[in-house]
Amino acid sequence: MRVLKTDPLRPDPGVIDAAVRTLRRGGIVAAPTETVYGLFSSALSDEGCERVFRAKKRPRDNPLIVHVDSLEMAEEVGHIPSDIAEVLRRVWPGPVTVVVRSRGVVSKCVTAGLDTVAVRAPAHPIPLAIIRELGAPIAGPSANRAGRPSPTAAEHVIEDLNGEVDLIIDGGPAFLGIESTIVDVTRRPPVLLRPGPFTAEELREYFGDIAIPPYARGLAEADVAIAPGVKYRHYAPETPLVIVHFELAEAVRLLRSRGLRVAVLCAAGKCAEADGALQLGESLYEAARNLYGALRSLDRLPVDIGVVPALEEAGLGLALMNRLRKASGRREARTPEELLRIAEALL
Repeated sequence: MRVLKTDPLRPDPGVIDAAVRTLRRGGIVAAPTETVYGLFSSALSDEGCERVFRAKKRPRDNPLIVHVDSLEMAEEVGHIPSDIAEVLRRVWPGPVTVVVRSRGVVSKCVTAGLDTVAVRAPAHPIPLAIIRELGAPIAGPSANRAGRPSPTAAEHVIEDLNGEVDLIIDGGPAFLGIESTIVDVTRRPPVLLRPGPFTAEELREYFGDIAIPPYARGLAEADVAIAPGVKYRHYAPETPLVIVHFELAEAVRLLRSRGLRVAVLCAAGKCAEADGALQLGESLYEAARNLYGALRSLDRLPVDIGVVPALEEAGLGLALMNRLRKASGRREARTPEELLRIAEALL
C-alpha cells in the first residue's frame, strides 16, 4: 500500500497518474472528495469493484455511487430525464447524487444487480482529475470498514483499511465531512434517500416537492438498498452512543449514578461536564465537518458511554440526526426514565 500526498486544490499530475495506472489494472484507490474519503475502482471493472467490497467487508446488495466529471458522462451511465438534467447543470459539481435508470454500462457489481444507478459529479479537484485522466467514471463508497464512521482524513483510511488498498491519496481533510445527499428521481415526487450537505430545503428549490421517508431521518432501514446509507447500520463507534433530548448535565449525572463513565459530544452550544468532551462545533456546518472524527475519538476515551444532544431536524440538522441515529443504533432518550432504561440494558 502506498500513500501519496498532494495539494487538494492543485493535484500533483504524478499522483493522479499513479491513481489512474492503479485503476486501469483493476486496483483500488482511496482519495478525498468534498464530502468524505472514497474508495474507488473503475466503474467499468468487475475486478476492481469486487476488491472494493472485499476491502470494506461491505454487504453485496449495497450499491456504489458512480462518480463522473460531467453531465455528459452521467448520461452515458444512466437515463437522465431532461428536467433533471437541467437541475444537474445547476447543482453539479457538488454533493448531490441522483438515482436514475441504468444504461447497463457500468459493472453489475457497482449497481448490486439493480436496474438503477446512483451517480454524481464531485466538487473536488482530485477525483475530477482522476476521472478525466482515466477517461471513464469511477465508483466507490466511503473508504472505511463497513459500519464504521466514515473517513474524513487519510489517517482514518489507514486505520480501517491498512493493507487492503493499493494507493491512498492524502489530500488533507475532506471539505464538508458528511456524505452526499441522495435523491431518487425515478419516482415522482423525487424521494430523499439520504440527507446530506445539500439540504432538503435546498432540494425543494430545484426539484420541487421532495418526499422524505422515515429511513431518510434515520428512524428505520429501507427494505432494499437502492443507494448507500438506506438499509444498513453505518457510522457506528464501538462505544455505545445515546441521543439525548433533555438537559445534558442531568443525563451525565444519571449515568454516573449508575457507575458509568460518560463522554459528551458537544454541539451547537450544548455541552456538560463529563469524563470526556468532544467538541463538534458551534455551527451545524462545523458539527458535520467534525462528526466522524469525534465518533472515532470516542473509542479512544476511557469511557463506557457517549451522549450527544438531539439537534433540530431542519437544514443540515436533518443529515446530522440521520447520521447520529445510525451511529447510535437509534438509541434516543427523550426523558430521564428512558435514559435509565437504555443504561440498564447496556450494563
